[in-house]
Formats: sequence, C-alpha cells, structure tokens
Amino acid sequence: MIKEITLQELNPSEFINEKVSEIQNIAGKGTAINALSGGIDSSVVTMLGHRALGKNLKTVFIDNGLMREGEPEQVAGFFKKLGVEVEIVDARKEFFTALKGITNPEEKREAITQTFYKNVFGRIVRESGAKYLLQGTILTDVDETVAGIKRQHNVFEQLGIDPQKAFGYKIIEPLIQLRKECVRKVGKAVGLPPEQFDRIPFPGPALSARVIGEATPERIDTVRKATAVVERLLKNTSAFQYMAILHEDRVTGMRDGKRDFGQQIEIRCWDSKDARIAKPTRLPFEVLEKLADGILTEVPGIVSVTYNIATKPPSTIEAV
Repeated sequence: MIKEITLQELNPSEFINEKVSEIQNIAGKGTAINALSGGIDSSVVTMLGHRALGKNLKTVFIDNGLMREGEPEQVAGFFKKLGVEVEIVDARKEFFTALKGITNPEEKREAITQTFYKNVFGRIVRESGAKYLLQGTILTDVDETVAGIKRQHNVFEQLGIDPQKAFGYKIIEPLIQLRKECVRKVGKAVGLPPEQFDRIPFPGPALSARVIGEATPERIDTVRKATAVVERLLKNTSAFQYMAILHEDRVTGMRDGKRDFGQQIEIRCWDSKDARIAKPTRLPFEVLEKLADGILTEVPGIVSVTYNIATKPPSTIEAV
C-alpha cells in the first residue's frame, strides 16, 4: 500500500531533500538513467536525479516517433540551459514496427511498454552499465492500473512484475506518493520555470494514446497536426489538460462541391485538480469555432470536429 502525501501535507523543500538522499543511497556511486519526455513528471524526476547524482545520471530522450512536433529538440535544448545534457535516441522504427497492425488499446500500450523497457531502454542500459532507472510514476498511474481502468506503461511492481528480472535493472520512483498538483509544487521548488512545471500532462504512450485504432506513422502525423492547433488555441486557458483525438471511423463530408469521405477529430478539454475526476471545460462557442476552423484548414483529410462533454467518470481523460 502506497502512502499518499497530500497537498496539505507536502513540504516541497523537505520532500526534495528526502528524495535526493534516497536516490543517492540507492544508486550509490553507480550510473543511473532516466528517460525524459518533457512532461512535468519526468522533468521533476530529471531535476531530482541531477541534484542527487550529477554526472552519474545519464538522461536520454527516446524519440519514438509519437511525440509532438519538434519536441525532442525543444526538450533537449530547454534542459541544456538548466545544466542537464540530454541525449536524443532515435527509436522511431522500432516503435512503429511494434505497433504495426495493433488496434486494441491495451495491446498498443503493452507493445509500447515492451519496446521501451525491454528493447530500447534495455539496450541503452546494457551499453551504459547502469543498474537503475529513474522514472516519474505518480500515484494516479498506479491507481488506474491496479483498478484495471487503464494500464499505465510505467507501473510494474504493483502488478507483481519485478523490473530487475524482466528488464535487468531496478526502477526508482521518487514521485510515487504524489498526485499531479503536488508534483507541480515540487517542480517549482526544484527550480523548473513556470512553462515547465505548469505544462499540461502528456501521456506516456504519447500520441498513440490519441489515435483510436492502429497508430501508423500517417495517422500519428494527422493527430500531431491537430494537437498543434489545439495546444496553440487553448494554451491561455486555465484548463488542466486538452488534446486532439483521431477517430477510427470515417464520415461523409464535402469539399469543393464534391463528396469527401474523411476523418474526424475529437477535442477534449478538462477541468481537474489531480486527474481522478474531471469535468469538460466550458469553452466559449467562439473558441470551439476557432478550433474547428483551424483543424479543418490545417489538417489534411479531416471533415468533422467534435467536442467531448462527458465527465470523468465514466469517461477517462485520454481516449485509449
């Protein structure tokens, strides 16, 4: 049973000192690795690991082909300014090969998990000689996985999986007692600027979690373009999270006076504190119109744009 540290109980400075010492005690003078995605959880873990281990922490960005436009270079450049060197590892071919032909959401997540931890990361760990992986698992990830709602790619021991036996290295999870609101407070205290610790959450399986059906390079590219529109137009809202989702079914539309049997994008925008419960943000209709116009103009093949108004539960924040 994991003991939650609530927002009221959290002392960010004490938490940081405790976790830095914990990482040092576990890793000793050995090399540890962490995979940085640019999201708040992995960013906070990177800074904790950097404080604890300095040059004994090897930070990598796994380019799985499923990220937002230009994200690998942007994240690496941002952390270089904070004194953290980030190596970008090109693993796009491996991930799309693993995802080929898979449409079931849980099978997609499992394919990404195995490719990341066993194939790509396993290779990096073997080459570096590292025995530890630092990662940003938070309590909500564990809750959803154990409850069977949605298998999060970064949860193992709570499912009876020993990472040491399965992958050859031990996983250190400094944030596992926290939920998102607490992680943001720790991020601020550990020295991340607002644009990083206030960044909206992004799923571990990346844009594959926003494609219903097979996550091919072409379909990922479509949802990537739609994501750019949604994030550009909603970045100044106070919403907890917002996203574009590519549906599998095609619908009839029309362009230039002719029938266009095209694709549809669903937009989701959420008000929430910790992702356990959420309500759709009451966006002005003018904003919804701008979102639709932007997607229909900038994303080839889209003929329908919808806005999700279901709450969590019974919906979930991500679609798959």
